[in-house]
Amino acid sequence: MAAPRTLWLALVLLGALGVLQTPAQAQASVQPNFQQDKFLGRWFTAGLASNTSWFREKKAVLSMCSAVVAPASPGDGDGDGVLNLTTTFLRKDRCETRSLLLRPAGPPGCYSYTSLHWGSSQDVWVEETDYGEYALLYAAGSGDHGFHMATLYSRTQTPRAAVKEKFTTFARAKGFTEEDIVFLPKTDKCLEEQQ
Repeated sequence: MAAPRTLWLALVLLGALGVLQTPAQAQASVQPNFQQDKFLGRWFTAGLASNTSWFREKKAVLSMCSAVVAPASPGDGDGDGVLNLTTTFLRKDRCETRSLLLRPAGPPGCYSYTSLHWGSSQDVWVEETDYGEYALLYAAGSGDHGFHMATLYSRTQTPRAAVKEKFTTFARAKGFTEEDIVFLPKTDKCLEEQQ
């Protein structure tokens, strides 16, 4: 009986010291030589992966949304490198638009924002992008409403099969299973609302 107690105590201590991390937390990185100016512009959220209960309950009704990444207006941000992310999406047959500020939080390509829904701090990393076709993002939350999510941004509403496969491989490397990954269907509404 002493061995299981010793193992349990060791796991508790490692967790308390922050040594134990989820695979996704341990693997967060950013695009080498990230160029923020090339990341600006319009994107479509073409794929998502998350293992949160909210996502699993809603993924069947989610559809593609559009996002515009632009430099924050003076006064909106607290300095250089702050971005405004404006997303337009379909919710209950209505188009809704939400904006949030992405503040630099480490090396170029790493940002922090406050969740509009939970009010908690979230981090997002642009882990891989070619700027002209796709971007692979990873987000993680903290506090009571912590979450992990991988996102495929596409410059078009119809990403190539190779890009979708790249996202699937990326999401699996973050620890997501096949049931955690969804490619969002296009909709005739809301995608053209935002220019």
